[in-house]
Amino acid sequence: MATDSPDNRRRKTKIQIKRRQKTKMQINATPNNEVTPFAKATFKSREDHRKQMELEKARKAGLAPAEIDEDGKEINPHIPRYMSSAPWYLNADRPSLKHQRNWKSDPNHKNCSYDRGAKTYQAHKYRKGACENCGAITHTSKTCMERPRKAGAKLTGKNIAPDEKIEVIELDYEGKRDRWNGYDPTSYARDVIERHEAEHEARKKYLKEQKLKKLEEKNDSDDEDSEDGLKIDEAKVDESKQMDFAKVDKRVRTTGGGCTGTVRNLRIREDTAKYLLNLDVNSAHYDPKSRSMRGDPLPDMDPNEKFYCGDNVNRVSGEALEFKQLNIHVWEVFDKGNDVHMQAAPSQAELLNKSYRINKEMLRSKAKEAILDTYGNAAADDVLPRELLLGQSEREVEYDREGRVIK
Repeated sequence: MATDSPDNRRRKTKIQIKRRQKTKMQINATPNNEVTPFAKATFKSREDHRKQMELEKARKAGLAPAEIDEDGKEINPHIPRYMSSAPWYLNADRPSLKHQRNWKSDPNHKNCSYDRGAKTYQAHKYRKGACENCGAITHTSKTCMERPRKAGAKLTGKNIAPDEKIEVIELDYEGKRDRWNGYDPTSYARDVIERHEAEHEARKKYLKEQKLKKLEEKNDSDDEDSEDGLKIDEAKVDESKQMDFAKVDKRVRTTGGGCTGTVRNLRIREDTAKYLLNLDVNSAHYDPKSRSMRGDPLPDMDPNEKFYCGDNVNRVSGEALEFKQLNIHVWEVFDKGNDVHMQAAPSQAELLNKSYRINKEMLRSKAKEAILDTYGNAAADDVLPRELLLGQSEREVEYDREGRVIK
């Protein structure tokens, strides 16, 4: 078997290299037989690269005019190169930022919704294939939303309903999930603002009638005072009465304190902050972060006269105290061997506590009745026997040490 000579091997290698280059050029060629920049990559010299870098620095410093794209708009020189440079497959000869725009968006697309309740054509006689109930051709009798007639339009041929306006709207992903799509902003002025103004006018009219009624009842002799009273703007009077409670403050709360938004202020001007009730530094501690003062700032004051007794009062009164007693009872029952858990079975624990309190009250009432039957009740309002009431006398009686009457 003859082996290939070195010359033949070199010739075959050159042919394979030429074939690879030709295949690569065909792959990178455009439909117009133009080679893409990826295939015909141009290299800059050091001098050209240095000039390009100096020009970019001058543009960033504002010493040179900005670069203009193919639409005639200036390109911000501070945009990074990886964003401003177009990919090689776009064959971009001039600088542009079109490759950064949303190419999926349709410029002719606009958020639109169905024209609800719109009608188009109304026939004068029944048409074949139309709804047998109302006569509209846009739906069938099975999907008709009109009240079923005693005799349909197919039989009578009268009162033919107009055809509905059927629209084909292709919405994108966001348009299908847009909750405000089809909302008419003018409806806010019609439904909210006009109603609010009507309520405001009715309130002013009612207050004016009340003012006139009071003036008639008083029969004020001073006409000038009455006229001045009538000229008072009743809306302002109402605002002055509710000024302290109708004030609205916009506050931004933290994540731990609640949500952001408009908060109605219910404090009056005469209300004193709890950290100002006692200015003594050794009094109850106030935590400004949580706005809490757990201790009583005025412990020596009469509880009936003070308005604020500390935040811990809420924990030892009302339902909080009942819940605390329920937890203590569950712990005691669990320690005695009963399988009761407050978090796992709260209904069972509450029912057990309720039955325990009922039995405890019954035992207490029985013990009380037994003591009263044995010893009686000195504080009772029972009428004493007649012999005890009339058994008093001034006769002196002497007794010996054994309790016997001597004389």
